[in-house]
Amino acid sequence: MIVVNESRNSFQSYYMFGLIATSMSIIAAYNEAWENGDVEALSEIIHDDFVFNPHVGGITMGKSDLLGFAGSEGGPKSENDRILFENEEVGVAHAIVHFSNGSASEAVMSFMKFKDGKIISMETGATPLSDDYKLVGQE
Repeated sequence: MIVVNESRNSFQSYYMFGLIATSMSIIAAYNEAWENGDVEALSEIIHDDFVFNPHVGGITMGKSDLLGFAGSEGGPKSENDRILFENEEVGVAHAIVHFSNGSASEAVMSFMKFKDGKIISMETGATPLSDDYKLVGQE
């Protein structure tokens, strides 16, 4: 099987036995569900044995913890989501994330491992941004 990323990494085309099938990448599906607060869709994307090691606090969270944030008032919001790499085993994504607790927005890099077509683990690293940051090309 050959995987070709298309349309800004949102979809993948699978070429097998001369047939072409297109499906949304795991990360793109995750980003869309998170943005829409779709806990049901997230529940299908996140593996039951999911482990999340965020870049702060030295804590580890599970699937129910992550789903608790999704769609909640004051949950983290992201912009400029980008998929840097994704295959059947791992994915790397980057986004600007804003928090409702008044802390500085952050540039967040996420590394994900996949199992059975779902996200089984995620780790993040982040760089805090100043209150007056501007993305290149924006005024």
